[in-house]
Amino acid sequence: MNQRTTSELRQLDNTHVWHPFTPMSAWTDEEAPIISRGEGFHLFDTDNARYLDGISSLWCNVHGHQVREIDDAIRAQLDRVGHTTMLGLASDVSIELAKQLVDITPDPLTRVFYSDSGATAVEVALKLAYQYHQQKTESLRQESCHH
Repeated sequence: MNQRTTSELRQLDNTHVWHPFTPMSAWTDEEAPIISRGEGFHLFDTDNARYLDGISSLWCNVHGHQVREIDDAIRAQLDRVGHTTMLGLASDVSIELAKQLVDITPDPLTRVFYSDSGATAVEVALKLAYQYHQQKTESLRQESCHH
């Protein structure tokens, strides 16, 4: 990758990137750190200043950066296939992981629904609860009609 200075990167950032939830007019004056790497629970900027990653990179990192076991597992998976959908397909690793997760959960939990973030997990949980109650209510309605 091209080794640009912090100043050059900042200029390119201000010219080409829209940052989420950020007033861009203030952003261009702020000179926020430009992160270039992570180690453990710290981030390092392009000037090598160290910061505690207190927001776990906001959504996706609870174990720290460059955790060897996680990185090795990701690389091994990427050597096989980077992603497949579960819409009409199954994958050996998703099946094996589901079995391992079910084995450590209390009864009567027997199934796993994969989600990509906390927000999506909450949404899915609400939808599953809603669907359960819809079907339970419908079942009760059908039973009462037959009596």
